[in-house]
Amino acid sequence: MVGASTTFLGGTGAHATPIYPTPDPDPFYAAPPDLANKRPGEVLATRPMPPLLVFPETTVTQIKFRSNNSAGQPIAATTLMLTPRSHRPDGPVLSYQHIINGLGTQCTVSRVLYTSDPALQLREAVLLNALLFAGWSIALPDHLGPNSAYGAARLGGQITLDGIRAIRRVPELEIANSRIAMAGYSGGGMATAFAAAMAPRYAPELDIAGAAIGGVPMNLVKMVEWVNTDPHPAFGLLMAAGIGLEREYPYRFPISDYLNQRGLEARTAIANACTNEILYIGAGHSARDYARNMNLADDRNARAVVEENSLELFDGIPNIPIFEWHSPNDPLIPVDAILNVDRRYCAAGVALQAELTYSPEHLSAAVLGIPAVLFWLDARLRGDPAPNNCEN
Repeated sequence: MVGASTTFLGGTGAHATPIYPTPDPDPFYAAPPDLANKRPGEVLATRPMPPLLVFPETTVTQIKFRSNNSAGQPIAATTLMLTPRSHRPDGPVLSYQHIINGLGTQCTVSRVLYTSDPALQLREAVLLNALLFAGWSIALPDHLGPNSAYGAARLGGQITLDGIRAIRRVPELEIANSRIAMAGYSGGGMATAFAAAMAPRYAPELDIAGAAIGGVPMNLVKMVEWVNTDPHPAFGLLMAAGIGLEREYPYRFPISDYLNQRGLEARTAIANACTNEILYIGAGHSARDYARNMNLADDRNARAVVEENSLELFDGIPNIPIFEWHSPNDPLIPVDAILNVDRRYCAAGVALQAELTYSPEHLSAAVLGIPAVLFWLDARLRGDPAPNNCEN
């Protein structure tokens, strides 16, 4: 997954044998036999979910829908819809892409909301409750897909867009004509940012009011180069991204064939893990600890996978307003890639509002940006003209 400079883990070049997550035992998540006959965004099933104490006076509906994986093959994806008691027909809707730093099916939003594990509970509940209290409905897609393909940002974008298609088609939600916006931070920001950039081609019929994206890893290649072969406290997340990309691209990104025995053991240890366990297992390690050698730099297919999931290198341009925020000294992501995307969007005429939230830490920048993000989203959902602070 990672290596020196432009190097990834290197090895034999044989086909990979990905390690997939343990399937969710709930049959609701299973793909129906006629999935290939459905259209992207077509609703496959819905069910009411138990009420959540963390979201009082809110009904929860789970929707299963058809989407596509990165090879264009049909998959069954899911999203949760939170509908407040104060909901009005065709009231505002936010598709919120949660940070899912995990490889196990229990890490998905639809599972996390019902877990008793305090390490997995949704920490944005206070923020989301404020929106629900204001009458917004909120969609929470499981944007890593059925294989928990962590790192597969394009997949997340497609699932997000197909989830919006799906929720509009559920009559009891009463949002067929709602104004809809998107938001997400970090890994959730990757899915949101790709959804915004892919929408003009992947889902041109969707009328999305805007997207707020924060702390987005805009270039995975640069992240690999940045970490290099030095030990890193967040190496587990990079390792997890390698495993997730292999799940999504088993013949193009065969990381399992390039791991040494320690690497294979680490792979097994995190194959069904969520954020904290992944970080703990990988903390202070490096590519040299887990790689047999560093020969994958010459594998064009593997590098192309990482490039395809890097927004800085994606040629799509959003046709909706964008709010982008990050810390200028974020220690986890290359900030220059964010600035390059901002400049490209400005040059293409995107209504972009870019804001800096000064923080020495990645996640705290998300919190610091919340007031400005909510103000911006509210204005988009009201239909106000979008601001633009691109330099002339």
